[in-house]
Amino acid sequence: MAIDVTDATFQTDVVDKSLTTPVVVDLWATWCGPCQTLTPILEKVVAETNGQVELVKVDIDANPGIAQAFRVQSIPMVVAFQNGQPVDAFMGAQGEHEVREFVERLLPTAAESQLAALIEAGDEASLRMALQADPGNEDAIVALAELLVDRGDVDEALALLERIPESDRTRPIAAKARVHLAPDDDYDDKLTQLLDQVKADDDARQEFIDILELMGPHDPRTAAYRKQLTARLF
Repeated sequence: MAIDVTDATFQTDVVDKSLTTPVVVDLWATWCGPCQTLTPILEKVVAETNGQVELVKVDIDANPGIAQAFRVQSIPMVVAFQNGQPVDAFMGAQGEHEVREFVERLLPTAAESQLAALIEAGDEASLRMALQADPGNEDAIVALAELLVDRGDVDEALALLERIPESDRTRPIAAKARVHLAPDDDYDDKLTQLLDQVKADDDARQEFIDILELMGPHDPRTAAYRKQLTARLF
């Protein structure tokens, strides 16, 4: 069954959700006769995907913000979202055959399904196979790099991470690969020592930043050390 989405929940239930699962948005109203015909077809066809596609409903009368965003002029109107963006749409009542073709365009190909299965498996052999198929796949690179760092193969891990742009996902892994301190080190002595070197020494500055990355934003010392770094640099 479709869930009802509102102006307040659209971001979470449609845009954010579509980053992992395609979402079909059924824009309707209680007074719309063709909507009453189309919605059951949508529900049936989407249910056949066994969770690979999700269906949501938006009552345009109760949610004028969504209606305005889509510039709705007539209903029923159906919009498909993937990766946070609208990717396909149609207006007017459609038969089951047309709806099924619309939904099937959102399903992963056999190659995409195989790639996703390899990444989900998560072992080294599967991740290497995934990267043979898609050398720039961020999920596979991040997962394999983590495995390599944990076993000490830091050079290969860093080389892998260079294939993709730096991000919140890659920074902690790269930092762990570059920082060579005992696991029980509280970092304070090393950070204090590095502070005197960060302005003139690029390697010292990178190590300082890496340690802060390992400490993470929830460590109460992190913000204080970042301020000290800024003061030394500027």
